[in-house]
Amino acid sequence: MYKALIVDDEKAIHIAVKKQVNWKEFNIEEPDSAWNGKEALQKMQENKIDIVFIDMNMPVMNGSNFLKEASEEFPETKFIVISGYDDFRYAKTALQANALDYLLKPIAKNELNTVINRAIKLLDEKQTIKTGKTEKIFDSSLTPQTLPPAIKTYIDSHFSEDITLELLGNTFFFTKEYLSRLFKKRYSCGIYDYVLKVRMENAKQLLLQPNLQIQQIAYQTGYKDGNYFSKAFKTFYGISPTEFRAQQIKEQKT
Repeated sequence: MYKALIVDDEKAIHIAVKKQVNWKEFNIEEPDSAWNGKEALQKMQENKIDIVFIDMNMPVMNGSNFLKEASEEFPETKFIVISGYDDFRYAKTALQANALDYLLKPIAKNELNTVINRAIKLLDEKQTIKTGKTEKIFDSSLTPQTLPPAIKTYIDSHFSEDITLELLGNTFFFTKEYLSRLFKKRYSCGIYDYVLKVRMENAKQLLLQPNLQIQQIAYQTGYKDGNYFSKAFKTFYGISPTEFRAQQIKEQKT
């Protein structure tokens, strides 16, 4: 069974999350609890955690700092933010950490169960991939200087897929930590930041095609959930996909 962790300094949130989900139905054990980011990191280091529900405003270590560290150290874990703050900075941090969604308190049961179902599907897919063979597309005998451009090219061609640091590590035959350092040194941005940038730039181009629905564009840019794609787009550009499309149509008519 999968393991989950709820990280929040409010006991009421732990109770609410646990009560609104039929955990056995999702093949998830009863979630463990942590009360700040530091405690959560320790628990993740001691036990394999598959899904983490994280608040943003906590003592000792807040959600933003936790996500930055945890997403790098545990790239396969699925992070779901549950916050009382509809704050651009928090949402941006969540996106940069590749969080599955940013849910606002009070928690809506249907939204919570929907995102958990999405997390389980991704985890199941990853298990299926691990049972198969990784295709070798990179010659590990090449020098480290060629790695960042190779990763960049890979992302440019595969941005619509589920790109993780572990996947890149398996593909290029180096540790994910090493690849992350090389890429950031070469391009002054993290790998996940670059994936987001490429997805958003392609989304803008696709939105210029009026025959494509928002959900179709979401799938083509690596998002299986149209609502989350819209949140990501608005956080990145400050305008929703629908508003951007309407704006472009208006400019074309003038």
